[in-house]
Amino acid sequence: MSLRQPPPGQVSYVAAADGAFGTRIIALATQLAEWSETPDGLTCTYLTPTHRAVAAQLRDWMEAAGMTATIDGVGNVVGRYAAADPAAKALIVGSHYDTVLNGGNYDGRLGILSGLVAIEQLNRSGLRLPFHVDVVGFAEEEGVRFSAHYIGSSAMVGRFDQRVLMRRDANGQSVADAIHKAGFDPDNLASLARRPDEMLGYLEVHIEQGPVLLQQDLPVGIVTSIAGTIRYSVTITGVAGHAGTVPMPLRRDAAAAAAEIVLYVEKRCSTAPTLVGTVGRLAVPNGAINVIPGRCELSLDIRAGDNATRDAAVADVLAEIERIARRRNVATEIKEIQRGPAVPCSPRVQAQFAAAIERAGIRPFHLPSGAGHDAVMFDGLTDVGMLFVRCGNGGVSHSPLETITAADADLAARVLLDTIVNFEHVP
Repeated sequence: MSLRQPPPGQVSYVAAADGAFGTRIIALATQLAEWSETPDGLTCTYLTPTHRAVAAQLRDWMEAAGMTATIDGVGNVVGRYAAADPAAKALIVGSHYDTVLNGGNYDGRLGILSGLVAIEQLNRSGLRLPFHVDVVGFAEEEGVRFSAHYIGSSAMVGRFDQRVLMRRDANGQSVADAIHKAGFDPDNLASLARRPDEMLGYLEVHIEQGPVLLQQDLPVGIVTSIAGTIRYSVTITGVAGHAGTVPMPLRRDAAAAAAEIVLYVEKRCSTAPTLVGTVGRLAVPNGAINVIPGRCELSLDIRAGDNATRDAAVADVLAEIERIARRRNVATEIKEIQRGPAVPCSPRVQAQFAAAIERAGIRPFHLPSGAGHDAVMFDGLTDVGMLFVRCGNGGVSHSPLETITAADADLAARVLLDTIVNFEHVP
């Protein structure tokens, strides 16, 4: 594989666009997708036999690429391309290998495989770096089986919540039981934690899961921040009544109140960059065509690239819910179910990605991430950087329709490799 010549003072390992990286990434992702818990589509949930088979395959590929590789006590697959000095810090390149139900081939796994092919190239070239490069396949990010996100990455950074061990899946098995059944010790997870002074930085390559790069006609983008999320469940209680006999001015219609809330969320969350609001669940329990809804349940998800923007929108939405309830004479119960802070990506790492993208002949473009990623667990512990890769099919993800091109995967892997090699060269 040929290599571009670097600008003066820098080393470039951005491979020429012969597509070899991308072709290999697509092939490896296709091979991993052969392991699935469902016959149609791709499902791989935490510590199932399918999940453990994928982990074993990733470990074998890492070893073949020139890394020492292990599956740690929570199911993370950790491959190390070692520096000459055992005491050197580690640059971590990671993402997750679990999937949603009936998901796509590239969500999470693209980041692992991009790191893998980058290390394969370093190993072929015989180049060793002054720091370790750890390629990590995190065991659980999606939270499908146990409704617990970031199990793998939180354990690696010492932020694992011990209460998660008691979470149970649909069959009644706990997280602790699953870890024990996989041959690990659930009481030993604290030993997996790394110290901040052991880490040089954290890099994650991920499909965008949206249409922005498609609209910009760009293969990759640099993530500026990972959105902070607040989620609520909202229950509205009115009075059920006969659809034909209760006059409109006398109704206490829970669904009508919910409709106002949905429209206000849309209006308020259209007022600021990076701010989004979604009512993803909306139900009228025991509803009937000829009954005024006496009860309505809805979810509320508000996100933004910074906490201040998000929190201001949340305050306005909650205040408006109260006003709607008073005017319509209905009662509301609002329960917060999740809160996570926005995570800014390191300006230093953003600059390094931008330099590598420019060396590849592409215009650097910055955008926020509205979705959560394993990168959030590293916030405050080391420099965090993310590179988004363009999705096809209108940007759809979490679906069998999720797709990327080999050319885009190739470019992303080349940018990652260039960033790794030059990581200490850019201030």
